[in-house]
Amino acid sequence: MPWRYEAWVVTHLGFVPARYSIPGALDWAAFAGPLSHQFLHGGVVHLLINMVMLAAFGSGVARTIGAGRMLILYFLCGVAGAFTHWFFYPESTIPVIGASGAISGLFGAVLRLIAAHRRIDGGFRRVLPVAIIWVGIAVLTGFTGMPGTGGAQVAWAAHIGGFVPALLFFDLFAAGSRRRPRP
Repeated sequence: MPWRYEAWVVTHLGFVPARYSIPGALDWAAFAGPLSHQFLHGGVVHLLINMVMLAAFGSGVARTIGAGRMLILYFLCGVAGAFTHWFFYPESTIPVIGASGAISGLFGAVLRLIAAHRRIDGGFRRVLPVAIIWVGIAVLTGFTGMPGTGGAQVAWAAHIGGFVPALLFFDLFAAGSRRRPRP
Protein backbone atom coordinates (compact mmCIF):
# COMPACT_ATOMS: atom_id res chain seq x y z
CA MET A 1 0.00 0.00 0.00
CA PRO A 2 1.41 3.42 -0.87
CA TRP A 3 2.59 5.34 2.18
CA ARG A 4 -0.02 8.11 1.91
CA TYR A 5 -2.88 5.58 1.96
CA GLU A 6 -1.26 3.74 4.82
CA ALA A 7 -0.90 7.02 6.72
CA TRP A 8 -4.58 7.83 6.09
CA VAL A 9 -5.70 4.39 7.32
CA VAL A 10 -3.57 4.54 10.47
CA THR A 11 -4.56 8.14 11.23
CA HIS A 12 -8.28 7.57 10.71
CA LEU A 13 -8.71 3.99 11.91
CA GLY A 14 -6.09 3.95 14.64
CA PHE A 15 -7.00 5.03 18.15
CA VAL A 16 -5.90 8.66 18.58
CA PRO A 17 -6.33 9.79 22.22
CA ALA A 18 -6.51 13.50 21.38
CA ARG A 19 -9.83 12.93 19.58
CA TYR A 20 -11.45 12.46 22.98
CA SER A 21 -9.69 15.33 24.76
CA ILE A 22 -9.44 18.25 22.36
CA PRO A 23 -12.68 20.20 21.77
CA GLY A 24 -13.95 19.79 18.23
CA ALA A 25 -11.79 16.75 17.48
CA LEU A 26 -14.61 14.24 17.94
CA ASP A 27 -15.41 12.91 14.46
CA TRP A 28 -16.42 9.64 12.81
CA ALA A 29 -12.91 8.25 13.38
CA ALA A 30 -13.38 8.72 17.13
CA PHE A 31 -16.27 6.27 16.98
CA ALA A 32 -14.42 3.78 14.78
CA GLY A 33 -11.04 3.96 16.51
CA PRO A 34 -11.75 1.99 19.71
CA LEU A 35 -12.58 -1.08 17.61
CA SER A 36 -10.84 -0.49 14.28
CA HIS A 37 -7.37 0.03 15.81
CA GLN A 38 -7.46 -3.64 16.81
CA PHE A 39 -7.37 -4.70 13.15
CA LEU A 40 -4.34 -2.58 12.21
CA HIS A 41 -0.76 -3.64 12.87
CA GLY A 42 2.66 -2.08 12.52
CA GLY A 43 4.02 -4.72 10.17
CA VAL A 44 4.08 -8.44 9.53
CA VAL A 45 5.99 -9.30 12.72
CA HIS A 46 3.50 -7.35 14.88
CA LEU A 47 0.60 -9.12 13.14
CA LEU A 48 2.19 -12.58 13.45
CA ILE A 49 2.97 -12.15 17.14
CA ASN A 50 -0.62 -11.14 17.85
CA MET A 51 -2.00 -14.00 15.72
CA VAL A 52 0.12 -16.56 17.58
CA MET A 53 -0.95 -15.13 20.93
CA LEU A 54 -4.60 -15.07 19.82
CA ALA A 55 -4.38 -18.75 18.91
CA ALA A 56 -2.56 -19.63 22.14
CA PHE A 57 -4.84 -17.75 24.54
CA GLY A 58 -8.07 -17.46 22.58
CA SER A 59 -8.52 -21.15 21.85
CA GLY A 60 -8.59 -22.17 25.51
CA VAL A 61 -10.84 -19.28 26.47
CA ALA A 62 -13.23 -20.03 23.58
CA ARG A 63 -13.36 -23.72 24.52
CA THR A 64 -14.29 -22.72 28.05
CA ILE A 65 -16.83 -19.93 27.57
CA GLY A 66 -17.73 -20.28 23.88
CA ALA A 67 -16.56 -18.38 20.83
CA GLY A 68 -19.21 -15.66 21.09
CA ARG A 69 -18.39 -14.75 24.67
CA MET A 70 -14.69 -14.93 23.90
CA LEU A 71 -15.11 -12.44 21.05
CA ILE A 72 -17.11 -10.06 23.26
CA LEU A 73 -14.41 -10.30 25.94
CA TYR A 74 -11.71 -9.81 23.30
CA PHE A 75 -13.19 -6.63 21.84
CA LEU A 76 -14.16 -5.17 25.22
CA CYS A 77 -10.59 -5.67 26.45
CA GLY A 78 -9.30 -3.99 23.30
CA VAL A 79 -11.58 -1.00 23.90
CA ALA A 80 -10.63 -0.90 27.60
CA GLY A 81 -6.97 -0.97 26.60
CA ALA A 82 -7.45 1.94 24.20
CA PHE A 83 -9.17 4.11 26.77
CA THR A 84 -6.60 3.22 29.42
CA HIS A 85 -3.97 4.53 26.99
CA TRP A 86 -6.09 7.68 26.58
CA PHE A 87 -6.20 8.09 30.38
CA PHE A 88 -2.39 8.26 30.52
CA TYR A 89 -1.85 10.15 27.24
CA PRO A 90 -5.04 12.22 26.70
CA GLU A 91 -3.57 14.74 24.27
CA SER A 92 -1.45 12.34 22.23
CA THR A 93 -1.91 12.54 18.48
CA ILE A 94 0.06 9.35 17.90
CA PRO A 95 -2.28 6.60 16.68
CA VAL A 96 -2.40 3.38 18.69
CA ILE A 97 -2.68 0.30 16.49
CA GLY A 98 -2.75 -3.41 17.18
CA ALA A 99 -4.76 -5.97 19.09
CA SER A 100 -2.40 -6.19 22.04
CA GLY A 101 -4.92 -4.83 24.56
CA ALA A 102 -7.42 -7.47 23.46
CA ILE A 103 -4.76 -10.21 23.43
CA SER A 104 -3.65 -9.12 26.89
CA GLY A 105 -7.23 -9.50 28.04
CA LEU A 106 -7.22 -13.09 26.81
CA PHE A 107 -4.01 -13.66 28.77
CA GLY A 108 -5.78 -12.34 31.87
CA ALA A 109 -8.64 -14.75 31.18
CA VAL A 110 -6.20 -17.65 30.83
CA LEU A 111 -4.69 -16.78 34.21
CA ARG A 112 -8.18 -16.89 35.70
CA LEU A 113 -8.75 -20.31 34.12
CA ILE A 114 -5.48 -21.55 35.58
CA ALA A 115 -6.50 -20.19 38.97
CA ALA A 116 -9.88 -21.93 38.73
CA HIS A 117 -8.16 -25.27 38.10
CA ARG A 118 -5.86 -24.81 41.07
CA ARG A 119 -8.30 -23.72 43.78
CA ILE A 120 -6.95 -26.37 46.14
CA ASP A 121 -3.40 -25.08 45.71
CA GLY A 122 -4.05 -21.39 46.30
CA GLY A 123 -6.01 -20.45 43.17
CA PHE A 124 -5.82 -16.79 42.24
CA ARG A 125 -3.00 -16.08 44.69
CA ARG A 126 -0.85 -18.56 42.76
CA VAL A 127 -1.19 -16.65 39.48
CA LEU A 128 -0.92 -13.19 41.04
CA PRO A 129 2.91 -13.16 40.83
CA VAL A 130 2.65 -13.94 37.09
CA ALA A 131 0.21 -11.04 36.68
CA ILE A 132 2.52 -8.66 38.55
CA ILE A 133 5.53 -9.73 36.48
CA TRP A 134 3.54 -9.31 33.27
CA VAL A 135 2.45 -5.78 34.24
CA GLY A 136 6.09 -4.96 35.04
CA ILE A 137 7.23 -6.23 31.64
CA ALA A 138 4.49 -4.21 29.90
CA VAL A 139 5.58 -1.02 31.67
CA LEU A 140 9.27 -1.71 31.02
CA THR A 141 8.79 -2.30 27.28
CA GLY A 142 6.59 0.78 27.14
CA PHE A 143 9.41 2.97 28.33
CA THR A 144 12.38 1.19 26.75
CA GLY A 145 10.84 -0.15 23.55
CA MET A 146 10.43 -3.71 22.40
CA PRO A 147 13.69 -5.69 22.19
CA GLY A 148 14.75 -6.52 18.65
CA THR A 149 12.64 -3.78 17.06
CA GLY A 150 15.11 -0.93 17.19
CA GLY A 151 13.33 0.57 20.18
CA ALA A 152 9.81 0.59 18.71
CA GLN A 153 7.48 2.04 21.32
CA VAL A 154 4.81 -0.12 22.90
CA ALA A 155 1.47 1.19 24.16
CA TRP A 156 2.07 -0.21 27.64
CA ALA A 157 -1.12 1.28 29.10
CA ALA A 158 -3.22 -0.42 26.42
CA HIS A 159 -1.69 -3.77 27.33
CA ILE A 160 -2.44 -3.29 31.02
CA GLY A 161 -5.86 -1.77 30.29
CA GLY A 162 -6.90 -4.90 28.42
CA PHE A 163 -5.32 -7.30 30.90
CA VAL A 164 -6.65 -6.03 34.23
CA PRO A 165 -10.39 -6.03 33.40
CA ALA A 166 -10.23 -9.62 32.14
CA LEU A 167 -8.25 -10.68 35.18
CA LEU A 168 -10.78 -9.06 37.51
CA PHE A 169 -14.07 -9.70 35.70
CA PHE A 170 -13.58 -12.93 33.75
CA ASP A 171 -16.10 -14.69 36.00
CA LEU A 172 -18.86 -12.53 34.47
CA PHE A 173 -18.12 -14.09 31.09
CA ALA A 174 -17.72 -17.60 32.47
CA ALA A 175 -20.92 -17.44 34.55
CA GLY A 176 -23.63 -19.61 33.07
CA SER A 177 -21.33 -21.07 30.45
CA ARG A 178 -22.19 -24.69 29.77
CA ARG A 179 -18.73 -25.41 28.51
CA ARG A 180 -16.12 -26.64 30.89
CA PRO A 181 -12.37 -26.52 30.40
CA ARG A 182 -10.64 -29.79 29.70
CA PRO A 183 -8.15 -30.94 32.33
